[in-house]
Amino acid sequence: MGHDHAHGHGHGHGTVSAAHRGRLVVVLVLTASVFVVELVGALLSGSLALLADAAHMATDALGIGMALGAVTLAQRPARGRRTFGWQRIEVLAAVGNGLLLLLVGGYVVVEAIRRIGDPPDIHSGWMLGVALLGLAVNVGSLSLLRAGQGESLNTRGAYLEVVGDALGSVAVIIAAVVISTTGWTGADVVASLAVGALVLPRAWSLLREALDVLLEAAPKGVDLAQVREHVLEVSGVLDVHDLHAWTITSGLPVLSAHVVVTDEVLADGHGGRVLDALCSCLGDHFDLEHCTFQLESPGHRGHESPVHE
Repeated sequence: MGHDHAHGHGHGHGTVSAAHRGRLVVVLVLTASVFVVELVGALLSGSLALLADAAHMATDALGIGMALGAVTLAQRPARGRRTFGWQRIEVLAAVGNGLLLLLVGGYVVVEAIRRIGDPPDIHSGWMLGVALLGLAVNVGSLSLLRAGQGESLNTRGAYLEVVGDALGSVAVIIAAVVISTTGWTGADVVASLAVGALVLPRAWSLLREALDVLLEAAPKGVDLAQVREHVLEVSGVLDVHDLHAWTITSGLPVLSAHVVVTDEVLADGHGGRVLDALCSCLGDHFDLEHCTFQLESPGHRGHESPVHE
């Protein structure tokens, strides 16, 4: 007979990202405000680099808005068919952010290439002033999000977007200084390409990490071969199969496995001891505090559907 056991914190209504919701709101307001200022400044100065940074700001504001919506939905309790609630929607928002960043980066690069050899007149004063304002706001936003970016994939997406904004503002500032001192308006095209080069790699990194979660890859830092070794070292355990580890959302890794134990363990009622040892071991070594195990006798495996090693 099999036995199921769950151990850990369970699936509460809160997620890691929820703790940083207030900071996301502040960053959203700041980002949207700078977008408006940069858009006006780009139109007045004729700067593609400033327009690119404004477009990047708009995308970031939309992305942070999506992140906030996802955090709010993720707080809904699990009920009915959604046994994990809406927690996975945070990861979907991260995918959306990554796709938006890829689109913006691609647009900036194409438009910059189109302007090579035919740069328009640039008013460097407007360009420099607006870029300095944008950089100041970005630095403030980064300080707000720094603590949460290491804990939540969703918050990390917002943090990376602001990092890109800050670097983009620096590129625009340098271009404005070059134009004002040398008159070489091609610096605006170079800065635009620099912004695109900053956006595309980090967008791909965020997208790849979020897709790993959606594809239920093992969490970072969890080597299933090592997990198997630790399980087999528990007294009374003979084998383990159908071993799976994945991530529901940021801060919620889970594991499930079928564990074959001796007939004596089941007959003597020592299954609880084995379960406690398994959960304690995996929680300490791999930070897997929510584990589900099915204990089986050696003869039970032949009655199951095909298993995965």
